[in-house]
Amino acid sequence: MNDNTKFHAWPGKFDAVLFDLDGVLTATAAIHAVCWKRMFDEFLKRRALRLGESYHPFDLDTDYKRYVDGKLRYDGVRSFLEGRGIALPQGAPADLPEAETVCALGNRKDAMVKEVLETQGVGVFQGSLELLRRVRQAGLKTAVVSASKNCQAVLQAVGIEELFEIRMDGIEAGRLGLAGKPAPDTFLKAAELLSVPPARAVVIEDAISGVQAGRAGGFGLVVGIDRDGNPEELQKIGADVVVRDLAELLE
Repeated sequence: MNDNTKFHAWPGKFDAVLFDLDGVLTATAAIHAVCWKRMFDEFLKRRALRLGESYHPFDLDTDYKRYVDGKLRYDGVRSFLEGRGIALPQGAPADLPEAETVCALGNRKDAMVKEVLETQGVGVFQGSLELLRRVRQAGLKTAVVSASKNCQAVLQAVGIEELFEIRMDGIEAGRLGLAGKPAPDTFLKAAELLSVPPARAVVIEDAISGVQAGRAGGFGLVVGIDRDGNPEELQKIGADVVVRDLAELLE
């Protein structure tokens, strides 16, 4: 790791740090992955049975990262279905989870996530919280940029909502009509609201789509977090530095 990428070099060089939520601050990425698989597998089994086709389950190792990780919920559904050559109507956000539309499948997955969060709670990465607190102590501005529509509830559950000046989540992105990751729009909007140019901001992500968004937005430093033992993948798509835990940046 280049010493210039560690935290001690950030004050004076950068004015803001933009954090993803799931997999960066909170240990909710695994919950999302399991719920994506459960939702898609149930849908694919019903479809295969109805059409007399072979059933090919959702693959956590390939399909999750390629199609849904870090993306807005409906974008993730549409991306996976397109990858399987399945066409469904878009529907509307008010669609019941039982309907056969993109929005309904997304709503079904969201209901599963909420059920798990209510019953199991939310875990946090202590190294990430320590870096966040050090960032605040250094006077750098902060934003959380997440595709999740449950972002505020999760932040409140772990008691860190007040550590962010801006929350750019799935709800805000929808309200503002912003494209989700891998487009850089949500990161760029967060930086704009903080009055910080992208070149003076750090993006911290664990998802392929998030790292791609940070690089596409021209941010000054893109930090990738590798929780799966495959740092080369994040480096290849544009991460300036890859760590297993954000505490490494404080060493």
